Amino acid sequence: MIWTPDADQPPPPDTGGRRGRKPAPIVRTAGPSHRAWLEPVRNFVFSSGLTLSDLVDRSGYSKTRISELLRGNGYYPAWEITFSVIRALGLPVPPVRRLWTAAAREAHKQPGWIEQCIQQVALQPETPPLAHQAFTEAMRAPYTEYARAFLLTDHRAHWVVAETFDILWLCWSHAATSPDIRRYAWSLLRSRVMARAYHRDGRPDLRAAVFSTQESHQAEPDQFLVRTELVDLFDAIAQLPDDQMDVAVLHHLCGVRLDEIPYIVGLSPAITHAVDHHARAALEDLLRPTASHRE
Repeated sequence: MIWTPDADQPPPPDTGGRRGRKPAPIVRTAGPSHRAWLEPVRNFVFSSGLTLSDLVDRSGYSKTRISELLRGNGYYPAWEITFSVIRALGLPVPPVRRLWTAAAREAHKQPGWIEQCIQQVALQPETPPLAHQAFTEAMRAPYTEYARAFLLTDHRAHWVVAETFDILWLCWSHAATSPDIRRYAWSLLRSRVMARAYHRDGRPDLRAAVFSTQESHQAEPDQFLVRTELVDLFDAIAQLPDDQMDVAVLHHLCGVRLDEIPYIVGLSPAITHAVDHHARAALEDLLRPTASHRE
C-alpha cells in the first residue's frame, strides 16, 4: 500500500514508482500547520514508489504508527518518528522541524514536550540551496505585504511567509523544475494565506484591511466617507476571481507597481495587464449599484 498525493499541494516529480490502492485521506481534524508538512511528505511518499513495508524497514517504526502519522490520525506524532520518516525519504530536516514545531503548538502540545522531542534527535547542519535563499530574499517583502492584507497583523503575515518558504525548501527539487518557479511559489503562498484568512460567504474578508492600508491613512477630509468607500472597494476586490483579486490586492492595497507584479505572481506582463484590465472592469460593475444607492 502507498499513498496518493494531496490535491492542494504541488506534487514532487513522478519517479515511476509502484502504485497501490488509494488510502484514506488526511483526517479532517488535522489543522493548517499540521497539513503544512504532512501534505508534502505524503506526496513524496507517493512519488518515491515506497510501500508501507519499505518505510517500516527504513524508519524502524511499525506499520500502524507510520500509517497514523501519514493520515494525521491519533495523537500528534513525536518528532522522533517524524524525523525517521523524512530521513527515510531523503528530505531536508530543518524546514520540517520548524513546520512540525508550529503544528505541535497548534495541537496544544506543551513547550516542554516539544523541546524534549527535539532534543532526542541529533541534527547535522543543513542550509537551503543558494537559489532558494536568493528567491526568498527577493520575495519576502511583497509576500509579506500580500499576507498582511488578509491576515492583518505583522506577526501572522511573517509567520505564514516563513511557513511558505519552509515548504518551498522542502519541495525545492520539484519547484526548481516546474515551468515557472515564481508561479509555483506564489500558488503555495496563496494557499497558506487563504488557509488562515478570515472568510465571509466563502470568500476572503478584506474589509478589516481598510484600517491598515496606506489609502486609509492618507484620507483626511472625511474619514468616515472615505473609509466607507474603501470598505465597499475591498469587499468588491474579494469577490474577484483569484488572479484578478491577487493583482488588485498587490496593486491597490499593497502599493506594488503594476510592472513589478508579473515578477511576483509568475504571470507574463501581457497576461498581468489583461488581468488588471478585467479586474478594473469587474470592480466598476460591482461598485456601480453601491454608488447609485449613495447618490
